[in-house]
Amino acid sequence: MTILSAEPETLPSPPPFPEGWYFVVSREALRKAKLIQKTWMGENIVVWAGDEGRVCVAEAICPHLGSDLGPAAGGRVGEGRLVCPFHGFEFDATGQCVHTPFAAPPRSARLRVFETREICGLIFAWWGIGGREPQWRLHGGPSDDPSWGGQEIRTLRFSGHPQETTENSVDVAHLRYVHGYGNVTQVDPVSVDGACLQSLFGFRRVRKIAGLASLTFDVSAHTWVYGLGYSFVEIHERSIGMDMRLWILATPIDGTLIDLSIVSQVQEIRDPKRRIAGLGFLPRRLRAPLMNKFIVAQQRQDVLQDVIIWSRKHYRPRPRLCRSDGEITTFRAYCAQFYPTEPNSGGSGDGAPAP
Repeated sequence: MTILSAEPETLPSPPPFPEGWYFVVSREALRKAKLIQKTWMGENIVVWAGDEGRVCVAEAICPHLGSDLGPAAGGRVGEGRLVCPFHGFEFDATGQCVHTPFAAPPRSARLRVFETREICGLIFAWWGIGGREPQWRLHGGPSDDPSWGGQEIRTLRFSGHPQETTENSVDVAHLRYVHGYGNVTQVDPVSVDGACLQSLFGFRRVRKIAGLASLTFDVSAHTWVYGLGYSFVEIHERSIGMDMRLWILATPIDGTLIDLSIVSQVQEIRDPKRRIAGLGFLPRRLRAPLMNKFIVAQQRQDVLQDVIIWSRKHYRPRPRLCRSDGEITTFRAYCAQFYPTEPNSGGSGDGAPAP
């Protein structure tokens, strides 16, 4: 007996490295380490900063005789230059060889570098299909207001794809079913302008603070998605009067694994509307850091719930959707521009204005 299937057993999946800007490292982590080596978008890269602070993200192979330039092989940074451990060739933050110990530096000795962008101390690099130049810009980022507290960064590594993780930004049904959000409402339809997708929704959520009273949070969230590696969310909690920022940064590693980094900040809470387990009694300088740690713990719990699903799910190019599925079709159409099949196809816009 022949069993027919509506879909073939092996379904096409999106290419593992969509074009776009992807998180590399925080400025603070780079300041501490001086030289960082990692696998990023299937590339072996090194990252360092020159004397003037300019960050270089480059292929970790010396163009001279092919030595690995990472710290494990003996690569180092001296006076803002990357020094090859094999023959001492020195490269500045543009990737150009500017000195050798024994002769004039060859002009052709230049590292393959990736264009970078820094937003609020987070460093991103552009990965283009076929090595092409950036086709759109990341927005300028939120204001660098000193009333915002320090960042908390947590990264999880698992088998997945950035399109699958980013799809959660429009999948309102899963917020209710997986994470237990209540009264989830899409305030405005999802909008797309070039490489920018915006989503605005609200929800309520009941959580315990410090294992004490159960409290209801009344939240509005405005999300800007720029490609499949960068999502920025502005959150306002109405019942307390608290403002938060979240970056959700999905970065492919090797075609199978991805790093999902959650970066959070809370603005100074001057006059909380609720005391919320003693928050109103704390010194003002401690309120935002305390809430930020709580938010990180909650976000990590949510992401771990999603990871169980993401790491096991199979991509369906023609999903059988229902009315409660939000605007997944709009999102899928938006994603197509990051997989160009022709040199001039898709991703050519500047994106939407900065939030």
